[in-house]
Amino acid sequence: MLSADDRFAITELLARASYAYDQRDLALLESCLCADASISFRIGGGDLAGPYEGRETMMGVYKGAMDSQNDVRRHVVSNAMFTPNGETVDVISNLTLFATEDGNTKLLTVGLYHDTVKQEDGAWRIAKRHVELDSAY
Repeated sequence: MLSADDRFAITELLARASYAYDQRDLALLESCLCADASISFRIGGGDLAGPYEGRETMMGVYKGAMDSQNDVRRHVVSNAMFTPNGETVDVISNLTLFATEDGNTKLLTVGLYHDTVKQEDGAWRIAKRHVELDSAY
C-alpha cells in the first residue's frame, strides 16, 4: 500500500518536473530523473519515438525541445492515479499543455503521462516516462 505521504511526494515530483521544464531550469529538471531514466513519445497515435535511455540522453531531448521553443510553456499535470509495483510506482496522469507567445495564450495539446517512479538517493524520481499526446501541435 502506498502511503499518503508517498502519494503527495510523487505528485509533487511530477509538478516539480513540469515547473522545471517550464522555467527552463535544467538543474532542477535533472534532479527529478533517475540516473537510468528513459523517455518515449507517441503523438496523435503515430509512430513511437524512443525510448531515449539514460538521464543525460533524456536531458538532451528536453534541452533540444526547449531550444526550439520561443513561447512560454505551462505543463499542467492532473488526475494522477498510482499503482504500486514492488520497488516502483506506476503513475498515469493527464497533461494539458498551454503556450503563451506575444501576449496570446493557447491550448497546444492534451495527453497522458505514463510514469514509473522510484526512490533514488532518498527521493522519488522519474525512472521511465512515456508521453502520449492526443494531437501534434
